[in-house]
Amino acid sequence: MEWRGRRGSGNIEDRRMAGGGSARIGGIGLVLVLIIGAVMGVDPSALLNGLNDPQSGDPTELTAADKQAGEFVSVVLADTEEIWADVFKTQLNRSYTPAVLVLYKGVTPSLCGDASGATGPFYCPVDKKVYLDTAFFTTMERQLGAGGDFAMAYVVAHEIGHHVQDELGILAQANAARAKVSQADSNAISVMIELQADCFSGIWARHVQEQFGTIQAGDFEEAVNAARQIGDDTLQRNAGRQPMPHTFTHGTAKQRSGWFIKGLKSGKLNSCNTFAAKDL
Repeated sequence: MEWRGRRGSGNIEDRRMAGGGSARIGGIGLVLVLIIGAVMGVDPSALLNGLNDPQSGDPTELTAADKQAGEFVSVVLADTEEIWADVFKTQLNRSYTPAVLVLYKGVTPSLCGDASGATGPFYCPVDKKVYLDTAFFTTMERQLGAGGDFAMAYVVAHEIGHHVQDELGILAQANAARAKVSQADSNAISVMIELQADCFSGIWARHVQEQFGTIQAGDFEEAVNAARQIGDDTLQRNAGRQPMPHTFTHGTAKQRSGWFIKGLKSGKLNSCNTFAAKDL
């Protein structure tokens, strides 16, 4: 993906120099949480209970890699803003309000609870912000086998996909439904939410190529591979567990990559209605 020297977004809230604290997230070890729970599009309202106040830490110095990662995310976010503004106008005849993306290192508070390595990237519908520690990109490459700049861009696009759902009123309706049903049914709705965000990220990828022409050879394959590597079945197998479909909250490798490709091929919002699909 050609991103260097391109326009960045003004909707970046960079907290990386502020230092971090310690999130009160216990139980399972960090590595296992990263592999099983810290996948794209985590719904924080289902994982975190309220806002914790992390202890203040020493200021963090940004490395050259940190700065480059921040610039990359800013360019990708800018692309999402232009693309979704255009999609909303042409397909819905309405305006799109961009999300704010918070960059942090270690721990930072959100209105949905503490953001940390244990939560992974997530979108908080309460404050309409995406929370991202770019160290997750290293986790993707080294632990999940999902490297490449377009795989990283897919992470951002997926989380912005949840903001798109929020803008359309889909996320609030789905989460309200989840609160009224059994855990198994709640998980099934969560899968629909996540697969739709994957489909929306596919729409974004298509328009990146059409509007900006910045796609390079192998970029789409990187995103498809990332979607496969963070499928619930793949993650559970990699953690040494037998896949248990009733516990899935994000979809299988086949489903996640399939819905990304569906959005990529169509470029249309109406092709991403996972809630009405007979077969996910």
